[in-house]
Amino acid sequence: MTNLHCTIAGVDFKNPIVMASGTFGFGKEYAKYYDINRLGGISGKGLTLHPKEGNDGIRVYETPSGMLNSVGLENPGVRAFLQEECSRWEKLDIARIVNLGGNTIEEYVEGAALIDVDNLNREREGRKAVDIIELNISCPNVKAGGMAYGIQTVTAREVVRQVRQATSLPLVVKLSPNAEDIVGMAVMCQEEGAEGVSLINTFSAMKIDVYKRRSVFNNLYAGLSGPAIKPIALRMVHQVSKAVTIPVIGMGGISSATDIIEFIMAGATVIQVGTYNFINLRAGEQLLQDLENFMLQENISSLDEIRGIL
Repeated sequence: MTNLHCTIAGVDFKNPIVMASGTFGFGKEYAKYYDINRLGGISGKGLTLHPKEGNDGIRVYETPSGMLNSVGLENPGVRAFLQEECSRWEKLDIARIVNLGGNTIEEYVEGAALIDVDNLNREREGRKAVDIIELNISCPNVKAGGMAYGIQTVTAREVVRQVRQATSLPLVVKLSPNAEDIVGMAVMCQEEGAEGVSLINTFSAMKIDVYKRRSVFNNLYAGLSGPAIKPIALRMVHQVSKAVTIPVIGMGGISSATDIIEFIMAGATVIQVGTYNFINLRAGEQLLQDLENFMLQENISSLDEIRGIL
């Protein structure tokens, strides 16, 4: 029998398969296709303090071995999530991760504090809806001309520091591959008290309509994800896992059991599956079965045997 159990900051994951933010909603749509309680966890749709309508125009465009997205963090806002989704999240038997973004430090902090207070109130009644906050620092810093918080370590440090002080929940910071120094960024997150890092977010990319002579996207650039980015993501996860002692959540183009094994061997504690959810509506169910079969075939009894072996 294989042991797929993983732990991050005292939070149990029955297996390493977590659905990535922005690709799985809050879980209810995919629950129509398979039992999502079989998963290790869900990172919910990215939230901001206030509701966002997202970007106009084309939002998703398929590319060779991947996809571009310019959704623009459309979401109902933190308060609506707490009021409308958490009663269902309480019933899930998986690790529940809230992905939190913001355009100012104040928005990040207030959003984290609201989630924290709501969770503490539920715990007093023997309930719980959130296990981890995943801090998305790829959002634009509106007070600094729109540059993402996750580009420069010195800018990101203040966000991580203040959010860490605003919540008692375990904090995982989601890192951008567009950072000037992603290893240095991860080390900083550990120094500021984060219990983990997740990487990578999408790459800034572009698609031009040669007939209309303009970018496909109204925002000019979009985020590239899917199998095309996997080799780079794998390299970054390996580098970061060698530089920090906190858990690393790996993601980027995972669409098979062997992809999962590669990320675990590179040092990831758990992984997240994103774009593959759009290709296969039963991705989580299939990957779990394939992972168990691979481990049996290769006589791997526990993921601990192979984690970080490179």
